[in-house]
This record gives sequence, C-alpha cells and structure tokens, in this order.
Amino acid sequence: MPKKKEINLNLPAVDDLFTTQEQRQELELEKVVNLPPDMILDFPNHPFKVRQDEEMQQLVESVKEHGILVPTLVRYNEDGNLEMVAGHRRKFAGVLAELKEIPCIIRELTDDEATIIMVDSNLQREKILPSEKAFAYKMKLEAMNRQGKRTDLTSVPVAQKSENKTSRQILGEQVGESQDQVRRYIRLTFLIPSILQMVDDGKIAFRPAVELSYLPEEKQEYLLDMMECEDCTPSLAQAIKMKKFEQEGKLGEDVIYS
Repeated sequence: MPKKKEINLNLPAVDDLFTTQEQRQELELEKVVNLPPDMILDFPNHPFKVRQDEEMQQLVESVKEHGILVPTLVRYNEDGNLEMVAGHRRKFAGVLAELKEIPCIIRELTDDEATIIMVDSNLQREKILPSEKAFAYKMKLEAMNRQGKRTDLTSVPVAQKSENKTSRQILGEQVGESQDQVRRYIRLTFLIPSILQMVDDGKIAFRPAVELSYLPEEKQEYLLDMMECEDCTPSLAQAIKMKKFEQEGKLGEDVIYS
C-alpha cells in the first residue's frame, strides 16, 4: 500500500485558537514573582549605601504592616545567579522585617543596561552623598560610552541620537547638572577613601576636594596626616595651589605643610 503524503496545513496552535489577542499579549508581559531575598545578590560595586537610619526603620515598619508594595527589579547575571538591579533598600527592609519572600520582576538586561537602570533608580533618593553621586555618575557614563560605540543596543550611537552631544552632556541633562559639575563629581573617585569620607561627612568642602583629587595617593596620604595633626583642612585657594605645585613637580611635604 503506497505511503500517504503528509500535508502541512499550517493550522494555528490550540492556544492560539482558544485565547484572545489580549491574553496572548499579557503572556508576554513581565510577571511579578516572589523570591527569597537570600537568593538575590547585590549589584556589583553598588555605589549607593544602604543605611540603617531612621528612614530605614520607617520603611521596615511599613513593610511589616503592608508588605513591599513596589516590586524590586532583578536579572540573571553571566554566572546564572539572580542579581539586584533596583530595590536594594526594599530588599534590606524585607530582610529586617523577616519576610521569607519579596516581590520581584525578572528582566533580561545587559551589564550596561542594568548599570544605567540601577543608577537612575537610586538617583531618585532625597539624600545622596557626594561619594555616591561620584561613583554613580562614573558607572553610568562608562556604560553610556560603551553603548554609544555599539549598534547592537541601540539603532544608532548615543551621541548621534542626540545631535552629536557627548555622553557627559547627555548625562548632565538627565541628572540636572552641568557637564562640568558631572566631571567634578567623577574626580572625587580619585580621592583616597579617608579623604572621600571627609567629603561625605562635610569636613572638606566639595570644590577643594575636587582639586585635591589631582594629587597622587602618597601625597594625599601625607596631606591626610597633616589635616589630622593640625585639625584643619585646605581652602579652595590652598587646594588649587597644591594642584599647581604638583603639576610643576614642586609639591613636597614641606610645601604641603606650609
């Protein structure tokens, strides 16, 4: 008996026959899932500090009473582990409130996309330390520069999309700062940790700190010793002089002391 010839009628799948277009679109939307917080790693080099202050205590009390109302955003990193993108404070509050699970949206994101979302979501905070802004601006600017050189993430480079503006100009417009102010904040990342902490604590003014960031680490260390011994910090004029002496190769310990 001859073999019957198979005919492909290209019939729609059963799910397509018995679901509406609206239902099929809903299946493609991001879903909120509940996950144990200890399964979620922190974002690498996260520049924003999660502080156990009065605001955190208020958030914990709110979480105990109402739960976490806004889901966190997580992604799978290159190692296949879940990684927090936006919601570090909510996760921490959930842990303090002893929640077994927290609501999360899992989104497929590249490293650069995740970095930009992480920075943007945290810049909405009311209180941001100078060091947090410094490293956040640096991380986002680096991600924007990489995106601007690649066409797989956007149809055209970032600069070309914005009438040939530099990434720093675009970032400044997004965060409400001049591009020079963005540059100054990023300069703070060149300070040694102890001096940067003094900036966060308000012991050194912002502009002098920017000028001091041009000094090499060993001279920053000596300057730190001098500031602690003399219980004083340089003015803007003094910081500018030290930067100028350093550029001329004349900044020795005696000059710093004087």
